[in-house]
Amino acid sequence: MTRLPALLWALPAALWGAVAGWWTPRGPLTVTQALCSVAVSVAIGWAAGRSGRSRLIWLTVPVAFLVALELARSGVAGPSAEPPHASLFGVVALVAGRGLQAVLTLLPLLLGLALGRGAKRRLSRVLVALPAAGLLLLLAVIAVPARTAPIPGGVAELTRVGGLGVMIRGERADLPVLLFVPGAPGGSELGNVRTHLGAVEQRFVMATLDRRGGGSSYPALDPTSRVTVDRMVDDIIEVTDYLRERFHHDKIYLLGHSGGSILSVLALSRHPEKFAAYIGSGQAVDLRASDRIFYDDILSWARSSGRDEVARQLTDQGPPPYPDVWGYEPIMTYENQAYDQQTPSFGLNVREYTVLQKAHVVNAMLDTWDVLYPRMQEIDLRRDAPSLPVPAWFVMGGDEMRGLRVLFDDWYALLRAPTKKLVDVPGAGHAVLFEQPGRFVEVLDDVLAG
Repeated sequence: MTRLPALLWALPAALWGAVAGWWTPRGPLTVTQALCSVAVSVAIGWAAGRSGRSRLIWLTVPVAFLVALELARSGVAGPSAEPPHASLFGVVALVAGRGLQAVLTLLPLLLGLALGRGAKRRLSRVLVALPAAGLLLLLAVIAVPARTAPIPGGVAELTRVGGLGVMIRGERADLPVLLFVPGAPGGSELGNVRTHLGAVEQRFVMATLDRRGGGSSYPALDPTSRVTVDRMVDDIIEVTDYLRERFHHDKIYLLGHSGGSILSVLALSRHPEKFAAYIGSGQAVDLRASDRIFYDDILSWARSSGRDEVARQLTDQGPPPYPDVWGYEPIMTYENQAYDQQTPSFGLNVREYTVLQKAHVVNAMLDTWDVLYPRMQEIDLRRDAPSLPVPAWFVMGGDEMRGLRVLFDDWYALLRAPTKKLVDVPGAGHAVLFEQPGRFVEVLDDVLAG
């Protein structure tokens, strides 16, 4: 094969870097993206190593790839694609984003170079074989698809609706349909639903939505310009219509939790004809006002408990709202300690997640929070939803965080609905439906009876 100058092979490497930055700006998020990334990187590295003239190719090829990759994703919003941030969450974003992408693109590019040039010494061959074996093992693990256990005679599947992931499970296809909209931006509750809410499947066909940007819907975050409040509400309606048509129901039940409960109320208010009843868990009302209470409470806790560094950080940055996710990092980090809440579980130890989805769980939340949360700051259900046109149940933990409970009580006192019922669960916190699933299922029985 004709030997070519090292700089010439920088061109295809740069082209691949540009494609990778455009196609996978947050790193490979799907099995297909991961496998293709490895294959293309190995091929380009092998061709460059096979025909490159000098050892300079070890520098020009990877550098050209990395520079083009970073330039191609330079305009992408979110911590996983933006420059590294000096904080705990910043380290996580760096490792799960650029770190994982380097393993699936830069490492195979270098291995391809080594294979193309040919390792003549035994030590060199070992140094190539070990990371190659590790990469093949990682690919084998990544390639295992997500799946959900079957229900004989029932419905059990992971599907996609409008590009969003939905888990649907029920003991019979003719049961009433319940759509669950989870809480935190970029969060996924498939694992917690499977772990804690199996009894719901006996009463409903339960559809658990991965909201745009979370879990299996993380790839749908881009382009971020479409991740608006209206788009998120439209997502709920699109999935609702799919469920209504598929299971032949004019109306379905809607369950919203935490931040997802705000979007659920907006969806229900805009299209009440599609819903039989609403269940709100850890109901949010006004994020801006809630965050200011969180800020004050956590600052008081930090001062009284000797957390001087936390108090200093909060004082220096001032009260919310903040323009990006980094301002909210101390609130997200310390709110459970300040309010003595149970540490939230991601519920990742289930087969409903791929390895890549597990690896990206924190970045999905950081990226989606960064994009969506500032766009939800003007919502106040006290003004935007003073009434609900369907029966409404609310399940609140007796130990719910003050930043949510105070505003909920204000809204609930004013709320008009055909019927409304508030169920307080002693000993439960914000994630009441997972902390005390038996009591939550009793509420669902009451909903069906009503």
